[in-house]
Amino acid sequence: LEQAILNDTSISATEKKAVVNARRGQGKFKSNLEQVESKCRLTGVSDRRFLIASHIKAWSECDTNAERLDGYNGLLMSPSADRLFDRGFISFDDNGDVLISSRIEVGLLLELGMKELTNVGPFREKQRQYLKFHRTVIFKT
Repeated sequence: LEQAILNDTSISATEKKAVVNARRGQGKFKSNLEQVESKCRLTGVSDRRFLIASHIKAWSECDTNAERLDGYNGLLMSPSADRLFDRGFISFDDNGDVLISSRIEVGLLLELGMKELTNVGPFREKQRQYLKFHRTVIFKT
């Protein structure tokens, strides 16, 4: 994928570098995301050393490089929360209510460090667009 980006003549060298760095978990995506989110909404962890810059609409599902780098297309998450979200075991509705898949037991969520999962606060309009995709394509009902 990185080689395909580097060979793409339709984007500038600067954008290529930013996209490749974002893919590696460094660079512009995380920086953009940190402008939108400050902590894991599920666990409350705010120490950046323990947070993953997680895409809401997966990197591979994005239609454009702009979507891949968009800070609104992400959440800062602790490792367990990231894994649950990426695999579709949890999602969120637009007002922040936590959606839990019928394919996972609530007890396991507690064991993984998820405190009482009810509402994590409302999302911004741009985040809601990506969350709609997550609920439709990724989330396992």
